[in-house]
Amino acid sequence: MNRRVVYARGGSPAEVLTVIEEPEPSGPGAGQVLIRTSAFPVHPGDLQAVEAYPGKAAQPVPAGVEATGVVEAIGPDTPVAPGVDVGSRVTVFPLPGAWAQWLLADAGAVVAVPDHVPDETAAQMLVNPLTAVMLRREAEEHQAVGYDGVLVQTAAGSSVGRLVTGACAIHNLGLVNVVRSDRGAAELRKRFPDVPVVATEHPGWAGEVRNAAAGRPVSVAFDPIGGRLAEDLLALLAPGGKLVSYGQIAEEPIAVHASTLLHGSLTLRGKNIGRWSSEVSAERRASDVAAAISIASALHDQFDVAATYGLDELADAVKHAVRPGKVGTVLVRLR
Repeated sequence: MNRRVVYARGGSPAEVLTVIEEPEPSGPGAGQVLIRTSAFPVHPGDLQAVEAYPGKAAQPVPAGVEATGVVEAIGPDTPVAPGVDVGSRVTVFPLPGAWAQWLLADAGAVVAVPDHVPDETAAQMLVNPLTAVMLRREAEEHQAVGYDGVLVQTAAGSSVGRLVTGACAIHNLGLVNVVRSDRGAAELRKRFPDVPVVATEHPGWAGEVRNAAAGRPVSVAFDPIGGRLAEDLLALLAPGGKLVSYGQIAEEPIAVHASTLLHGSLTLRGKNIGRWSSEVSAERRASDVAAAISIASALHDQFDVAATYGLDELADAVKHAVRPGKVGTVLVRLR
């Protein structure tokens, strides 16, 4: 049997996500790869999709988009990426319904895991690194970034935030990190002692960001929070600056008057990894995946695992995935 995580309505993931049993998939057809899953990550974005699901589904909706495992079979006449072979370790994204013991995946979404990359990193090798690649491209499109312009990011202690910091260090991009607490700031300074970090628990945190920028313009800001924090970031931006919103953690909307955007010639842009997967060309996808694998290799010490659970502990796993102060990604192991 194949055990799969599904939901039939929106709501609290710990309550609406269930594990069902279904027949194992038959052999892969043309263009498909059959994968025996070893682990999958529980991303906050996965859970937001469950919460936001409208109404009640006629059929159970499979959960998850990323997983890692071992290739069991490859469909006839199916071109695959280098290193993808029967018995090889792979990671797959995007694959709706990736939270299952057995996966039939489109071959184009299957990526070989380098031998030196451990399973814990392989399970989170694509979504977060690809998000970091996507964000870095947004920053580098601004003419000031890479020169005198400074990048600011909130939630800098998150899995994506740490990868962005590492990538900025590699590419010599000026960065100021923003976190919620002094405790989080102290932890981040241990990892990246040369990157300034500011805690929003201080009322004057925006002034601290300006001081850390040392007179350079704050040209781009990354924010997965939204709400009032995003509004504060817009106020920090230099004329011509850009705020990239890539998450929706805050419950309140971003309330911004048109004059704020007009007088500063500011750009407010939304980006998410789901749109990336449907919008990029095959050539751009291959380039971005290669960059993601490079990040996994170069920054392997930033792929923290917050905790590992079994499939029977799914409710505990999803609760942990959204726990305040969590460091790293929550994984579910299937063997």
